This record gives sequence, structure tokens and C-alpha cells, in this order.
Amino acid sequence: MNWQKAPQSSKSGSGQRNSGSQGDGINLEAVTKSFGEVVAVDSVTLAVAEGEFFSLLGPSGCGKTTLLRIVAGFEPPDSGRVVIHGRDVTASSPRKRPTAMVFQNYALFPTMTVSANVEYGLRVRRIPRAERKARMRKALERVGLQALEDRPVDQLSGGQQQRVAVARAIAVEPEVLLFDEPLSNLDVTLREKTRAELIEIQDRLGITSIYVTHDQEEALALSDRIGVMNHGRLLAVGTPRDLYEHPASAFVAGFLGGANLIADPKAVYSLTGEEDRQGEVLAVRPEHLVPASEDAGLRVTIDSSQYLGSSIEFAVSAGRTRLRLRLSPDIGVETFTALRASKWKWVDDDLDDQSSAKRLST
Repeated sequence: MNWQKAPQSSKSGSGQRNSGSQGDGINLEAVTKSFGEVVAVDSVTLAVAEGEFFSLLGPSGCGKTTLLRIVAGFEPPDSGRVVIHGRDVTASSPRKRPTAMVFQNYALFPTMTVSANVEYGLRVRRIPRAERKARMRKALERVGLQALEDRPVDQLSGGQQQRVAVARAIAVEPEVLLFDEPLSNLDVTLREKTRAELIEIQDRLGITSIYVTHDQEEALALSDRIGVMNHGRLLAVGTPRDLYEHPASAFVAGFLGGANLIADPKAVYSLTGEEDRQGEVLAVRPEHLVPASEDAGLRVTIDSSQYLGSSIEFAVSAGRTRLRLRLSPDIGVETFTALRASKWKWVDDDLDDQSSAKRLST
């Protein structure tokens, strides 16, 4: 079901950068992993196409990094299979898998030069010196760092260090690149710049990639497709636009884009003119709430507002219902007494068993 609009609807595209080929990439078959009584990964089945940039998105502790480590071979699954390009690698060690990992802290050697860091994985694999040098220079050229070959990595910026980590990974010529939140230690400006560079590198190389993040904006910007996880389960898979515009459940709507999840029947009717539905909850994005007259909307009290440059974000309340909305400063509205929804969607109410998502009304 599409988001419902008042008064009319419109169609949208897929939002994909690149769909990847239809060949074999990565296949996870009912993969499960527990640590004591905690089920970190709960029977996850997933297919990632060859050449696809796939992101695993979810809150801290949802199981996404554990799943990535299972693909890399750093954690053995309790059950299930990992198949890469048609080969079962479930029992293979990390070194015998066609994968390379870019870690959250980059795992670079600070006293070594850029070239020595990039060559490290090749030395471990006992690649001959001439080939090692050629691969190192090719990898640095691919990430735009060929001029910094002899520079110590502790003299590089955070973004440059991140590219060194990518170069080290691609130098071993992997079939799959795995990223464990590699941008989380960068400031906002550098993160956005490096994110654009990552998109360019992956598009140029076409390597099948899995990227772990808790940052929804990062996932939306980078990915061909996204898998949303919580409590070890894979809840939804789709293109960024499909998941944002057509979430199937309350958790996905709330986590990806911060939709207001509204269960109070009076609030639902005042915002949309519709009756509430059994087993479903009303999802309204913050940008889809607009000021209205008191006789044609939900009466609210403004609790707080934040000027964010391109928008003003308001927190409002109507009884026990709490809502967030974003308005453009250009419309000149800084106060209002009622709201209506310009667009909304009914989603499955899965919040009872998704404790890290919280309904915005009771």
C-alpha cells in the first residue's frame, strides 16, 4: 500500500544507484548465531547480487555487525550457510574467503607509511615483491592517493586514512568488500565528503559490498538496497526509496526516517479523517504534518522548536500523543494551534515485540 495523500497521490521511482547484476553474489541461508542466551542473529536469509552495494541498517545491538563478521569468517554461525559466488564458505577461515574488511577504526599501523599499510595484506599472503608493489600502486590510484605513497598514515586526515583502509582491502583483489561503520569516527562535514568518495570508488570498482551502519542517512545515500535489522532479525529488504516511502511495519517506518507512529483513535481521525485500524498503526513522516485550522485538524501545543537552517523542527503534543514535524523557514510559520497530515500510511503494528522502537502515542 502506498502512502495516502490528501488530496491526491503521486508516483515515485525506485531510488537505486545501481541494481547490480543478476549473477551469484552472497547468499545467507537461515544463518543463526547466539552468545549464551542472547540470539544475536536469528535465522537470517539474504541474497546480495553481484556488484551490489548492500547496507545492513539497525540500532546498536541489533546483530548487524555479528552478521557481517559471519560473512567475513570471524564468527562461525551456529547454523545456516554462507555462500559466496556459488561456493559454500561456511567452514572456511577468513584468509580463505574472497572477502576483505574495512574496520570501524581502520586498523592502520600508525608508524608505517601509506604504501606499507596497503601492502600489509599482500605480505601476509606472501605475494612476490614486484606484484605486491604493482597491486599497491594500482589500489592507491583507484582511491586517489597515489601521490601520498610514502607519507606516514598518522600525517593523513581522517578521510584520507579511510581511503587507505579501502586501498588495503582492494589490494588483495577481493570478490566482496565488507564495511563495519567506517565513517562513524569522522565529523559531519568529512563524513559527507568521504561518503561521496565511497560511492565513486564502489561504482568504479563494481565490487559486491556489504556496509554496516546505524546511520539512516548514510544507508539511504550509499545503498542500492538496505536490510533493516532488529533483535537479530532481518525485518525488511528493499531499495532506499521503497523502504522510506513504503515501510511495511511500524519499526521500519520509525527507525528509517523517524515517522510519527500514532495509535490514538481521536488523533488519527483529526489528522486524516480516517478511523483507526485493528493491528495497524498510522505512520506520518515529520515533513508530512502541516499547520491547519482548529476545526480541520488536530489541536496541539508546541513544546519546543529547533532552527536547523533548512528547516525548523517542532515537538508538539495533543494530550498523550507526541509528534515531531519539520517546516521550511521560508513559509514564515513559527506558531500554530492545529495540524493535519498531508500524506500518511498504515503499517503493521509490530512495536510490542520491537522494544527499541517506541510508539509516539499511547
